[in-house]
Parts: sequence; C-alpha cells; structure tokens
Amino acid sequence: MRQTEIFLSSRVPPFLMASLDANFVVHPREKMPSPEVMSSIRAIVGGGEAKIDKDLMDQLPALEMISICGVGYDGVDVLAAKARGVQVTHTPEVLNDDVADLAIALMLSIGRQVPQSDQFVRANRWVDGGFPLTRKVTGAKLGIVGIGRIGQAIAKRAAAFDMDISYTARSAREGIPYAYVADVVQLAEKVDFLVVITPGGAGTRNLINAQVLKALGPQGYLINVARGSVVEEAALIEALQNKTIAGAALDVYVDEPRVHEALRALPNVVLTPHMASGTTETRKAMSDLCLANLQAHLAGTPLLTPVPECRA
Repeated sequence: MRQTEIFLSSRVPPFLMASLDANFVVHPREKMPSPEVMSSIRAIVGGGEAKIDKDLMDQLPALEMISICGVGYDGVDVLAAKARGVQVTHTPEVLNDDVADLAIALMLSIGRQVPQSDQFVRANRWVDGGFPLTRKVTGAKLGIVGIGRIGQAIAKRAAAFDMDISYTARSAREGIPYAYVADVVQLAEKVDFLVVITPGGAGTRNLINAQVLKALGPQGYLINVARGSVVEEAALIEALQNKTIAGAALDVYVDEPRVHEALRALPNVVLTPHMASGTTETRKAMSDLCLANLQAHLAGTPLLTPVPECRA
C-alpha cells in the first residue's frame, strides 16, 4: 500500500521527524517537490513557526489537513484552509507547564540579574567590588497579558511568590481570582513585571507599544513568552536604551532566529532562543499529539485538538 505523502513546512522535533519518516513519504520545504508530487500531498506538518499561506495551499490540490506541532499557529492562513475544507490542528495543553516555568525563570533572571551576575563572576570582576543591588521579586506586582491556560499557570506559580496579580484580556474571565484590568496601558501602569502570553496574529500585533512601555515605567520589567509580533520591537529597543523601562526578558522575537543587534548589545535584557516548550518531555508530548492528529485524520476519526476556528 502506497504511503501517504506529506509536506514538511518547517523544522520539527527529532521524535516527530523519526515517526514521520517511518510512516510517511516526507517532502521537506527545502527541497520543493515537483508539481506532480505536490498534487499527491495530503497533509502539511510544521512547527509553531511554520508559514503556511494560501499560495502554498494552492500548490497542493489534494491537501486535506495541516498538523502543527506547537500551540501557536499564527503563521497558518486558517481562513484560506477552512475555505478549502482543510482541517488545522495544533498541540495545546501539553506545553503549559514548561512555558509557565520559563516565564517565571525569565522574571527572576531579569529582576535578580542572574545572567549578568554570572558574567560578573566569570569575568573576575567580583575582586574589584560587589555586584549592584537587584530587584526583589517576592511581593511585587505582576500583570499578565492574556489569561488562557498558560497565563493561569504563570499566575499559579507567581502566587507562590506572594505576588499581587492582575491581568488583562478581551473580557473578565469567570472563576479567575485575580484583578481584571480592561486596558493593557492601565495594567502596565500598576505593575512591576508585565508578562505577555497572549496569542500572536493580526489582532495582537504591536499590542505592547511605546504607550504601554511608558506606562510600565523606569522601574518596570517586560517579559515576553508569547510571540515576537505582540511587542513593537523598535519601541522596545528605544525604551530599553532610554531607560523608559528597567529591563526586558524575551524568549520570542519579530524575525527569529535573527535577533536585533541592539537587543543583543543591551545590558538590561535577558534573551533566550524561543525555548519555552524546549524540554525533552514536552517536545515528545507535542510530537506525539501532532502525529496523533495526523493519524486520526487519515483514519477518518475525530481530530484530537483542532484549532478553535476548526471546531464544530
């Protein structure tokens, strides 16, 4: 029986790659197949950074589904997929803990200047005097932009630090025990740490702009574990250079993996390489769910985790 042909639109974890190679005929984007082969491809698989637009889908007349190994899927033209009857899935839930863990790690890192103090010791500067005082995190005011499951997981961890927690979202969420603030500028005005964990896409592009950063103020810190597009990068760089805010800790960027030179040069920034879900355990769980969605579709059984736009 001929194996199903799939198109690999971006890098995926090695666990998933091994399973795909074992069960399907895989055509990577780097080696675009012939039009004849493209006409036989039934599915696209990609990571959360995958760019899957209408032009690509139009080259795949037999396309039936798109399986994303990641919770974010803002690079997928879901409306174009739905218009074709193409199902789109992603891998929510399984990465909540890791993303929340890293958000807290970044908050501690920028507040307590952990990477900077590490470099201070490595450069043997301690012999010339002590490290400058840092920012206490326990008891500080935390604002969360987005209060989905990951946002709630961040809040749960922050509560262990006795933080005063508030959040903003499109509307107040029933059952959430934290203070709701309708406007992101007003939220920034009242907090010490502003953590961004809202979905990416056109609706949140540049949500964190110069006005928000000014409201956060010279004692405030920004942490972004959402998408690079949610923060207006030029405004952030200017705010960091001018000390409009105290610092930032970032896991995501506008043009990753290329990170703006100014961000890399600034001393009041902590940078990580989009690694929030980057543990062996979670990437394995994401890979398993991505594969399970693909197999469910091909078997004609219900999809496990369709994106919200594709739910019945």
